[in-house]
Amino acid sequence: MPGMTPAASKADPPSGQQLEIVRGEQRAVVVEVGGGIRSYAVGEHDVLESYAVDAICDGAHGAVLAPWPNRLEDGRYTFDGQAYQLPLSEPATHNAIHGLLRWTPWRPQRWSADHVAVTARVHPQPGYPFDLEVTVGYRLGDDGLHVTTTATNRGDRACPYGSGQHPYLSAGGGPLDGCTFAMDARTRLVTDPQRQLPQGHDPVARTPYDFRSPRLFGDQRLDDPFTDLDRDSDGRAWGRLTGTDGLVRELWVGPAYPYLEAFSGDTLAPHRQRRALALEPMTCPPNALRSGESLVRLEPGESTVAEWGVRLSG
Repeated sequence: MPGMTPAASKADPPSGQQLEIVRGEQRAVVVEVGGGIRSYAVGEHDVLESYAVDAICDGAHGAVLAPWPNRLEDGRYTFDGQAYQLPLSEPATHNAIHGLLRWTPWRPQRWSADHVAVTARVHPQPGYPFDLEVTVGYRLGDDGLHVTTTATNRGDRACPYGSGQHPYLSAGGGPLDGCTFAMDARTRLVTDPQRQLPQGHDPVARTPYDFRSPRLFGDQRLDDPFTDLDRDSDGRAWGRLTGTDGLVRELWVGPAYPYLEAFSGDTLAPHRQRRALALEPMTCPPNALRSGESLVRLEPGESTVAEWGVRLSG
């Protein structure tokens, strides 16, 4: 049973403390560094592709993306009439990418057998002079892994906010090419091939990006945001990847996530390429700090909550 948080030591893995939760055959590991999910499996079957405990998180596997997901053009944006410049964390394309908390230590707030919540603070800094607290709760239930992200403005002025997460659905041990994929999205955001920044919206109907009915993934390459998500009676939109092992990894997003980024991993290290499909819940599209599209404005003391989940089915 989890106990007190131990002091850091030289033997700690690169991702810091490993926060394990278990329910029946389900097992998940949340990490201190970045607050993300390193692994989630049911029995011997990976639901999310993991990275090794002695490795640095690669390709943003499982990472929490806040206070913005995806890319920001030139790292520049304007909020309430004031211009800001963020560090270019993707220097090759002159973008800032995936927020400010990927390499921050998160602290456990609650920890029990099948549930853990971790929290981190974005303190005022050049480029983002706002005070933001983010808490992510991971819970294992009969319906799989449930993830709740809560952001609260702890400052004395409004702040801009967006968030996402970067889980990779396992291909079941084989290549992504042999999987079947379905996703309830009617529109793709067209991005330029060099910087992956949005240039417009295109309906997916009668294009290679239409996954509304299940089809073989094949050699399709994806690093694309999708929106106009069709939802069930519970307000959930779904993506389903049938792996080469015949099992289905099902990811859902609640109403606070109107965007899903699909990434086939073609630019990862060779041994990681096309072994999983990143299906990333996002509250806003790429470049939202600059465009304002679906960006959340958090007033002092205000909170916002977003939920997603994933499960394994036969």
